[in-house]
Amino acid sequence: MTKIQYNILSIIIIVALFVVFSSAFIVSETEQVIITQFGKPVGNPINTPGIHFKIPLVQKANFFDKRFLEWDGAPNQIPTRDKRFIWVDTYARWRITDPLLFFQRLRDERGAYSRLDDILDGKTRNAIANHDLVEIIRSTNREFQASGELEIGEESEIFVTIKSGRDKITRSIIESAAPSLLELGIELLDLRFKRINYVEEVQQKIYERMITERKRIADKYRSEGQGEAAKIAGDKDRDLKQIRSAAYRTAQEIMGKADAEATTIYAKAYNQSNESRELYKFLKTMDSYKNTLTEKDWLILSTEGDFFKYLQKQSGK
Repeated sequence: MTKIQYNILSIIIIVALFVVFSSAFIVSETEQVIITQFGKPVGNPINTPGIHFKIPLVQKANFFDKRFLEWDGAPNQIPTRDKRFIWVDTYARWRITDPLLFFQRLRDERGAYSRLDDILDGKTRNAIANHDLVEIIRSTNREFQASGELEIGEESEIFVTIKSGRDKITRSIIESAAPSLLELGIELLDLRFKRINYVEEVQQKIYERMITERKRIADKYRSEGQGEAAKIAGDKDRDLKQIRSAAYRTAQEIMGKADAEATTIYAKAYNQSNESRELYKFLKTMDSYKNTLTEKDWLILSTEGDFFKYLQKQSGK
């Protein structure tokens, strides 16, 4: 084989390998393929895993995912039917059920996300605007047990009977959005509210209301504590007065009994003998001196008076 023939054979082999590798493609179990020729789809979608072939340089394999895909919507500020402005953040799960229609309408997943934003955001806005806030937050009419500390009137939203609820609203969004998405080759599997929150202005009012309620509860406790303290102080003063009164009465009774016994003793001693009577007079006179005279007192007394008698005897000695 000459060198020229060897080169020609090598070129033929390289071209053949290029044709084989450029025409063959592998479809995995999670993929589906649309073959396009000059940008237009040809044939049926390929859903069977394995090796498949196409015309090289003319046809192109467009791969699409079979699995469940995620759509995460951007938070939107939406007014409810009762004029409450809230932030609503949603997410959804979807899949490509008709790859040919999907390719014809959207071309790729980037276009799909753009259409999902338009359709799901619009349906969510309509659903939120047609329901009150309590319907969006709650799902059932279960009974709420309010804390005894909080005084909740019957007009509160807690006691409102809801007709739809969050679950029913999300199902209505799915039912209204599903036909529009089917026309794009998309099946909407599920949609949920990831977060519902008040706008900042409303949040501040709610926080102020919560603070006011907690202050009211604190003032109630303080008032009850002050009332209980006043009651305890009143009971203490009453009991103290009763104790003092009983003690004073007992002391007076004891002092009266003691005075009576002392008088009896003095009387008996006075009647026993002259010495006893004289001693009694002396003691009583000394008590009179003690209770009457001080170091700074000046007395002008008659020497014949009974009051001066014992002083006179003392000075005579």
